[in-house]
Amino acid sequence: MLVFLKLGGSLITDKNRAYTVCRKTLARLGREIAAARAGDPQLSILLGHGSGSFGHVAARQYGIRTGVRDEDDWKGFIEVWRQARALNQIVVETLLEANVPLIAFPPSACVIAEAGKLSHWHLDPLRAALTANLVPVVQGDTVFDRQRGGIILSTEEMFEYLAPRLHPQRILIAGREQGVWADYPHCRRLIEEITPANQLQIEGLLGASAAVDVTGGMAEKVASMLRLVSQDASLEALIFSGEEAGTVQKVLRGSSAGTTIHNRQTWNASRAIQGEKRER
Repeated sequence: MLVFLKLGGSLITDKNRAYTVCRKTLARLGREIAAARAGDPQLSILLGHGSGSFGHVAARQYGIRTGVRDEDDWKGFIEVWRQARALNQIVVETLLEANVPLIAFPPSACVIAEAGKLSHWHLDPLRAALTANLVPVVQGDTVFDRQRGGIILSTEEMFEYLAPRLHPQRILIAGREQGVWADYPHCRRLIEEITPANQLQIEGLLGASAAVDVTGGMAEKVASMLRLVSQDASLEALIFSGEEAGTVQKVLRGSSAGTTIHNRQTWNASRAIQGEKRER
């Protein structure tokens, strides 16, 4: 079974302190991923991670999310790439130490966008890594764009391109929040289910991120996952907290947590809109 797992920037970095990694959390997550793989030889993982207080801070400073216009913008493009690469190197080294057999596929080196959308990615090397039972790693990154010079793409945008081509059964988005809140930032009502059928009811409840996030925050995460489940009814996505020890391992093994986004025929409207706050 192929699973896409994102370790959110809010989970692995302190998004309120520039360029700060939560190293103990990252090391624990590495151990959980390794344990999940050891417990299920059929489990195949494509790993992504956010930029957190690395790429997002630099991106906000230079304002290049939607395009590069001049020499100063290209300097910003390089700085965002540098910070994304710095965090990626820490993630890679930490997870290798936890015996996760991963190999990085930096999008800046292999992705081309056009008019702000990912348009081409040569996937044979990534497929070969999965076939070899390795864990490919991608991350939010700067990429070249045929029309706009360069842009920033989020991990969710990478997943949105990869999912119809690699066909994961589940997409797991692990962050700090317990899921998608109906009353953010008060965080008393958790939305447990989101589907295309209740999308319009949910949209007005969603907010952005509490910290710097140039790629759209929670609203864009939900929209991206809804687009994917609308195309493939067998796919489900979970947005959940990875802060509690053991949760990521359990979810990788098939458990549910947080908010489930799906396109199945049956869903509980009351539970979806009125989800109660869970214990932290």
